[in-house]
Amino acid sequence: MSPTKVWFITGTSAGLGRAMAEYALSQGDKVVATLRKPEALADLATKYNSSHLLVVKLDVTKPQEIIDAFSKAHEVFGRIDVVHNNAGYGSVGEIEGTSDEIARGIFEVNFWGSTNIAREAVRYFRDVNKPSGGRLLQASSMVGVQSMPGIGYYSASKYALEGISEALSKELIPAWDVKVTILQLGGFSTRSLEPESLIGTPLHPAYKGGPTESVREYLNSVSVQGDTLKAVREIYKIASDPTAPLHLSLGLDAIATVTEKLGTMQEDLEKSAPWSVDLKPK
Repeated sequence: MSPTKVWFITGTSAGLGRAMAEYALSQGDKVVATLRKPEALADLATKYNSSHLLVVKLDVTKPQEIIDAFSKAHEVFGRIDVVHNNAGYGSVGEIEGTSDEIARGIFEVNFWGSTNIAREAVRYFRDVNKPSGGRLLQASSMVGVQSMPGIGYYSASKYALEGISEALSKELIPAWDVKVTILQLGGFSTRSLEPESLIGTPLHPAYKGGPTESVREYLNSVSVQGDTLKAVREIYKIASDPTAPLHLSLGLDAIATVTEKLGTMQEDLEKSAPWSVDLKPK
């Protein structure tokens, strides 16, 4: 990678995406900030000139716009060192009470959009960068490791992203010098719980008094979350650290959630063993 890195970041209108763009710029790096509504970054475009900041309109559900955005980045900066695959949103609602339109929309952005960005990133790192190489940061979530009631489709989209990102990392040829890191993010002080990023659906009558009602109450009242600025500081370090693991849980809540999941899986694995003892072929 070059000393001054070029970042390609999706979902930069607000939250971690915007904070990441601002932090990378503050460190002297160059940023390709992509989002559906470029006017949301008008203030940032005034602060940083075109030699460091390129704002590109991008809807990650549109494959041609992805290709065009990478092409524009190459035209302006000549290479890309880090792709931060950050765009995404969620919904709160019971599995049974969430419409197909909402559920499929979440997968279109969180899974298909992220996957298409990842595929283009790998192609770019391998075939366009001279020398080849780059870092792909996949923004997953702690609920992509352990699902929560009430946000099942969001959890499922992150589970899917975890799976394809791991498979992708195992397909890469070492000579390409491409590294993937899956960021299993905890909760941070962003707009993730606001209507722009979290679609709400009415409580399904059958689930009144159940776990999902408690989750709804929690999401409506939670205020203390991780520090976003500290999170992007650490993500910035991760992007340059060759020792960072494939699965990287970020946030004490994420560490606790993944630890709990590992314990549950170990228990389930031990309980599963008796059913497999006599399955060898005769």
